[in-house]
Amino acid sequence: MTRATTVRAVLAAAVLLVSVFITLTMSPRLGLDLQGGTRMVLQAEDSATVEANRETTDRTLEVLRQRIDSLGVAEPVLTRSGEDRIIVELPDVQDPRQAAAVIGRTAQLSFHAVQGATPPGTEPESKPESEPGSGRLTLPDEQGTQLDLGPARLSGAGVKDATASFEAQQAAGWTVKLDFHKDAGKDWTRLTGEAACHPAGDERRRVAIVLDEKVISSPQVDPSVGCQAGLPSGGTQITGSFSAKEARDLALLIKGGALPVPVEIVEQRTVGPTLGAAAIDASAQAALIGAAATALFITFVYRLFGALAAVALAAYGVISYAALVGLGVTLTLPGLAGFVLAIGMAVDANVLVFERAREECQDRPTRSLRSALTTGFQKAFSAVADSNITTLLAAGLLFFLGSGPVKGFGVTLAIGVVASMFSALVIARALTEIAAGSRFVSDYRGVNGIARPGSVRTWLTRKDPQLFRKPVRWLVVSTALVAVAVAGIVVRGVDLGVEFTGGRLVEYSTSRPVDVETARSTLADAGFGDAEVTTAGDGDISVRTGKLDNDGEHALREALATEGGETTKVRDELIGPSLGDELRRNALIALGVAVFVQLAYLAMRFRWTFAVASVVGMVHDVVIVVGAFAWLGRPVDGIFLAALLTVIGYSVNDSVVVFDRVRELWAGNRKTPLATIARRAVLQTVPRTVNTGMGALFILVALAVLGGDSLADFALALLIGSVVGTWSSVFTAVPGALVLERTTGAPPPVPGKASRRARAPRRDPLDNGARV
Repeated sequence: MTRATTVRAVLAAAVLLVSVFITLTMSPRLGLDLQGGTRMVLQAEDSATVEANRETTDRTLEVLRQRIDSLGVAEPVLTRSGEDRIIVELPDVQDPRQAAAVIGRTAQLSFHAVQGATPPGTEPESKPESEPGSGRLTLPDEQGTQLDLGPARLSGAGVKDATASFEAQQAAGWTVKLDFHKDAGKDWTRLTGEAACHPAGDERRRVAIVLDEKVISSPQVDPSVGCQAGLPSGGTQITGSFSAKEARDLALLIKGGALPVPVEIVEQRTVGPTLGAAAIDASAQAALIGAAATALFITFVYRLFGALAAVALAAYGVISYAALVGLGVTLTLPGLAGFVLAIGMAVDANVLVFERAREECQDRPTRSLRSALTTGFQKAFSAVADSNITTLLAAGLLFFLGSGPVKGFGVTLAIGVVASMFSALVIARALTEIAAGSRFVSDYRGVNGIARPGSVRTWLTRKDPQLFRKPVRWLVVSTALVAVAVAGIVVRGVDLGVEFTGGRLVEYSTSRPVDVETARSTLADAGFGDAEVTTAGDGDISVRTGKLDNDGEHALREALATEGGETTKVRDELIGPSLGDELRRNALIALGVAVFVQLAYLAMRFRWTFAVASVVGMVHDVVIVVGAFAWLGRPVDGIFLAALLTVIGYSVNDSVVVFDRVRELWAGNRKTPLATIARRAVLQTVPRTVNTGMGALFILVALAVLGGDSLADFALALLIGSVVGTWSSVFTAVPGALVLERTTGAPPPVPGKASRRARAPRRDPLDNGARV
């Protein structure tokens, strides 16, 4: 065993030991879509006097933290997003009405002198009137009498504490006691002293306590209080016809303090605990079944070396999971799908290396197995690096331009790519190099799995199809496929999810079966005639409406319960119209940036003709996937966007492998026509494409079948994208490059240093060069 192999083996063992330790001692951090709970996105808005910026949003966040802590929610998470947004995560909260009411209230508490009153018989104003710059208000009191109020003399900031208590002795019922700070107590005494100068029973002897431009109490100052004397104490009580809950909520709002700026709930998602647990179980089953099928497949194709790659695949799973846990990444449902998907993608690097090693053994049958394996790693490195970098670019776009759980998918995918590189280039290489040093493995060519060409390669070599004699024919076929997809988009239209249009989507589980027509008529009778009702999951009911607040959702659920019995909310998504427009705009930006970034990278790594052809193939794949979803009537939402950007990475990945081989062969055979070079490159890389595609296919089918509604559309988009991407990399990108090359006079690529190394690989230290 060489020194390099020893270093790889020791490094692999160390990383695996650390990963196993982390896996056994730390627990993953689950997102709300897996553990159940409510997630809100709040938009801070400018007020008349304060601008919503980073500073005021931070102060608003702290006020909200105090309010939510008082609600008793276990381990709430509040973070600022951008300059003026706040993300609130409330685990285990299934009915967010109380939380939304407490969060959304600005709690602008103020104390005013009453300067007069309008008799109750007078027609009330439709809304509060104010005189600009004067601070004067006209508001109805508890009985509907219009009060003329002077400017605010005291604000809620002067309140030190607020507590709810039941006053049985004075028959006052539930009251809220306010304790003032020292200076505020003096202002209170001055205000009550001025009111006491008016006769008892005079409206001007009252003090109005206003909360959010609503008079919640307007008591008379006690007759025992003398003019200008005021109340001697530094506190007061708010009395009224409060219930226990109303008194406690009011005290909570006042104690929480006034928000520096108003906030609006622009996004709200609620996931039931059963849905999250079911998603975890389904994803775990999909991962185990898909990984087992992938391991059996590569073992069947590559024999012993395939089995060693399967061992490295298991190590990849442990390492990537440990990295997610160790880095404290919040694991969301799309992130969980990304973790499962990356298992299939992790096989790609091993397949590239083994197919290269097979070519070396086929071209030079007398060379040692270890030498062929070493050359395979060297020649495959360029394609492995390029394909993984393009996937990392897609993951980066998902993280920076995605929203909510989609960001988790980007993080998980990026960690999976790095872990797969380590498992293939370090762990699998160490295992295969150790095995290649065995005389038994080297002598028995049918055991190692790479000393003989595979069945796909043998069949292609025998048939030798002339693929690109007329490349324009393939472009016509691809154009026809795109035309069918565009027709679906135009004729059927794209069913944008609530995430992109705004509105509310709620999924309910009922104790008694309810068909769609019955549910639709029941909701129409209850006043929800515009609701779109469909089935979801195992007999669940999905309801999509326009603008619907939490009280409206509660009424909708109660109406559905009349037919379905006990009705449980499984999933709830509320997206404000402004956020829907923003997410739709960001989705288009993400796709545009993805095209530009991939084009820039490919142009840097390859000829511009190859880069443009690859991007054309990528756009071809995107249009066909979107068109397929249009024809199938499937929703296009944030999860679909994650799948689409992954398809972009997959498509470019395949094109990179093909064009990397074209570049290598063309540099070594500069006088050979490019069409012949392209045909050879495609035929040489088809075994890799088939074997890698089968590995991803097992995972995606498992996700589509076992993942449930939450992941079915995600897996379907990737299934379509992987098939179309395989087609486009061969029959769209390559013919496109051939057509573009006819318009340019650029010479063939010059053999570089890497190519010279590939033609004359470094001798294996264990190979003395002797041949017979």
